[in-house]
Amino acid sequence: MSASCITDLQKTLAMITIDPISFELWHTDKAAFAQKLGRSFRETGFAIVCGHTIDDVVIAKADAAAEAFFELDDPIKRQYVDAQDGYQRGYSPFMTENAKGRSQADLKEFWHRGRLLPAHSPYRSFMKGTPQIAELPQFDPATLALFEALDSFGEVLLRAVALYLNLDEHWFDDKVDAGNSILRLLHYPPQTGDIPEGGVRAGAHEDINLITLLLGAEEAGLQALHRSGIWLDVNAPKGSIVVNCGDMLQRLTAGILPSTTHRVLNPAPERARHSRYSKPFFLHPNGDFVISALPGCIAQGGTAEPDITAKDYLDERLRDIGLKA
Repeated sequence: MSASCITDLQKTLAMITIDPISFELWHTDKAAFAQKLGRSFRETGFAIVCGHTIDDVVIAKADAAAEAFFELDDPIKRQYVDAQDGYQRGYSPFMTENAKGRSQADLKEFWHRGRLLPAHSPYRSFMKGTPQIAELPQFDPATLALFEALDSFGEVLLRAVALYLNLDEHWFDDKVDAGNSILRLLHYPPQTGDIPEGGVRAGAHEDINLITLLLGAEEAGLQALHRSGIWLDVNAPKGSIVVNCGDMLQRLTAGILPSTTHRVLNPAPERARHSRYSKPFFLHPNGDFVISALPGCIAQGGTAEPDITAKDYLDERLRDIGLKA
């Protein structure tokens, strides 16, 4: 390829952006919102939604709770580790998780908040409750409130996805109402010493679930790998929410809506001594939901994979990333 062709290609790729979509459009023209969301997913696997409905007070209380928890002494935090369950609830210490295919652990620690199930739920057999932190009495109600707010907003976004896929708007409703969804409170500690060789805050990976909703992505570092092979900076305006497709949605749509590789880079030197916090919400279908490629997506040229339940797929992937034996 000539130098001029390479330059033209670089210019074209540089124009690829993830443009924010106003959630106000959902209230006035659901079909138009669904098309914008679906096209963004189809092009990059990511979307940015501004004007979301998550209450600022709910976010602020969860932020304060998260920061208070991560400031606790390490022995106290480690009381809330549940390695036997693949760290699906409670605390995961620094450098516990690695991206699939990477031996180097990510430079992060995190807390997992799960769904509050009713006493009679059959899903209790494999979905544990979230431990309450005795040292921080406000932690549990603050994180539960954010979990429920994100869960509700994610359900609305899935209605838009359903419309984009020419399904009934409420197609996902009864398939995610008791899903094994997780609110992850992430802390990337300051980088004040030597960084392990190859160590990054979050190595290149894909998410396991249907869709991920991310609050707290205003600080630089989050990148998505475009299908052209270039890394796109995901620059989210303040007050917006970043949404991306997970592997389960990719499998359900036979690859029409791709689960895009993404990463969190180490900070620039001037930001290295500062912590970074974020709050991804991993929206999962119910454990017994069978992920079977949609016929309409296969008709569009998608490739079907074998059917598998959401629970079995999750267990398989947790083993891949070192969280479950």
